[in-house]
Amino acid sequence: MIVARAVEKRYGRRRALRPLDVRLERGGFLVVTGANGSGKTTLLRLVAGLAAPSGGELEVDAGRGALGYLGHEPLLYRDLTAVENLDLYGRLYRVSERRERIGMLLERYGLWDVRAERIASYSRGMTQRLALCRALLHEPELLVLDEPFTALDAEGAELLDRQLAELAGTATVLLTTHEPARVELLASSRLALA
Repeated sequence: MIVARAVEKRYGRRRALRPLDVRLERGGFLVVTGANGSGKTTLLRLVAGLAAPSGGELEVDAGRGALGYLGHEPLLYRDLTAVENLDLYGRLYRVSERRERIGMLLERYGLWDVRAERIASYSRGMTQRLALCRALLHEPELLVLDEPFTALDAEGAELLDRQLAELAGTATVLLTTHEPARVELLASSRLALA
């Protein structure tokens, strides 16, 4: 699903991602690790189509509608409620039976009771849970997750652990983390950036 050959990214003179080769088969689970500034986020932004490579080749066999992305920004509207946010994204992705899917995700991620509250009142952890719901709403073939455990409490992290275990082998997952042991058993391949 993802093939990169000597793909790299520069911003002017600053190198954000050194040339690298990556191959991730459909249904694979790639865990990317590395120090801050090693290019993890840049790689995910390239794969998600949010930035263009400065060099090399990158092929991603998933259209925009088949990709779920979770980055450092939640990509949610703070003045809307959880239901309004997910309904908006559900319409954009043409999710069939979106109300049922929204209800199921909000229930699963422990946000059902606060579904009618504006996101501006949410804690950082609650916002991260809702951002995960947004990324999963349209049941993407390719899930690109940049440090998805950030800001989650123990319960939220366990919910995400279960979700990733369910997705392993069915969806293709590209995930960065500073806790590789947490997803070690799910990983079909690993990439350590220096």
